[in-house]
Amino acid sequence: MREILIVGAGPVGLTLAAELARYGVPVRIIDRAAHPSRTSKALVIWSRTLELMDRMGCTPAFLAAGLRARGVTIRDGATVIGHNDFDHVASPYPFPLMIPQSETERLLAAHLANFGVAVEREVELVGFEAGAKEVAVRLRNANGREEVTTTPWLLGCDAAHSAVRHGLALEFRGEAEGNDWMLADVRLEGAARPTEDEILPYLHRDGPFVIFPILGGRSRVIAMLGKTDPARPRPDPTLLDVQAMIDSRTGGGFRATDPVWLSNFRINERKVADYRRGRVALAGDAAHVHSPAGGQGMNTGMQDAIGLAWRLALVVRGAGAVGLLDSYSVERSAVGNMVLRNASRLTAMATLSNPAVQAARNLAIRVALGFPAVRQRMATQMSETAISYPESALSEGPGAGARLAPADYDGPPPGAGSVPVFVLYAADAALGAGLAGKWPRLLEATVRRPPDGHGMLVVRPDGYVGFAGEAAAWEGADAYLRRCAPATGPSAVATSLS
Repeated sequence: MREILIVGAGPVGLTLAAELARYGVPVRIIDRAAHPSRTSKALVIWSRTLELMDRMGCTPAFLAAGLRARGVTIRDGATVIGHNDFDHVASPYPFPLMIPQSETERLLAAHLANFGVAVEREVELVGFEAGAKEVAVRLRNANGREEVTTTPWLLGCDAAHSAVRHGLALEFRGEAEGNDWMLADVRLEGAARPTEDEILPYLHRDGPFVIFPILGGRSRVIAMLGKTDPARPRPDPTLLDVQAMIDSRTGGGFRATDPVWLSNFRINERKVADYRRGRVALAGDAAHVHSPAGGQGMNTGMQDAIGLAWRLALVVRGAGAVGLLDSYSVERSAVGNMVLRNASRLTAMATLSNPAVQAARNLAIRVALGFPAVRQRMATQMSETAISYPESALSEGPGAGARLAPADYDGPPPGAGSVPVFVLYAADAALGAGLAGKWPRLLEATVRRPPDGHGMLVVRPDGYVGFAGEAAAWEGADAYLRRCAPATGPSAVATSLS
């Protein structure tokens, strides 16, 4: 197998490289930056991402390096509007893990190094031409030396200003939100300082102010500053600016000290329609950017990478149909639309300016969070455990497309091995072994017990149900696997699940 080229070594590119390497696929990963991220940037890893990291084998390192937030308390000054915790999430990880992006990148790079792969830094993609069988690429290093080479697949994980997306001439549809926002990573000190295990949004009349806990006694604070002339950028905030925001929007009683990052930013909400063109694919911010409300951007990108990796590994190993890749864009684009929509709504709700509407919003939040069902729905949505693919071409049967809960794995997580395979859950182990023997490169040899004791499931390597049927639905399961397998002969490259 030839090396697949990944452009961009942030959390998304590192996840994609590590997953492909784990599956025995040669990878090369480059980044134009001289060093990894040194700031916190994306700060939250949610439950579903941690579950998928179990397949990767790196969850323990992240748990040791992060802080487990127990809930969210929404305030208006000293008044509590509502509270929600994450105990409702049916996951081994019912919490958001607060961990700076710099740490996430360090841990992922260390995990990738276990497979003998290191990031090539100060190497930039300056052009490419995609063909039917390979992609010709032109690279340039820090000394200006250019390299012309080819790769069977080019994968763009190179953030919002993606050279890969620009090379595909894909429209990045959307708009800027319009407000300036302040960001500061500081220590909060004083008798009234917030607890260190809660996310605290303050819905002030002048705009939202949010505190996120970070391990080691640090906190991230974000505040809306309002609209300014885009042609005259606002200077970066000072520690005095941060303190003024604390005093005016939280009621004060604590102080900000020891800043390590002070910055302003603007929110962009943009997305491509298609994540793949032939042998070129996008993942993460190269395909979608949105408001940081909900903290789901990096998680969505890492899950893009995991969804792309198992499909691509099956294809390049000759065990899966190329058409498997068609479902990648369809599935993940739908998730991207949902995340962008939800983040936009949260931002719009938090930035309401009319006092009467603000009061109505606060009352609505207080009433809604009084219902356990609402709190549970919010927690599962934020944790991304509610993501499913019922409309996917890879979903067949009642309940197909749903996430299989870790409590129902009956063994290691599907997809946790050194090759990506589907997992069969069937009551009749003998007949199941026969089906596994028919599809040895596509189906795990071990037949597992179905969660209900009698149905039949074929679960994908990312833990989502692909096929669901009755206990005797052997023909249906066989037909499903046949559609996922490559065709025989020279027409295999054209195999499609459409």
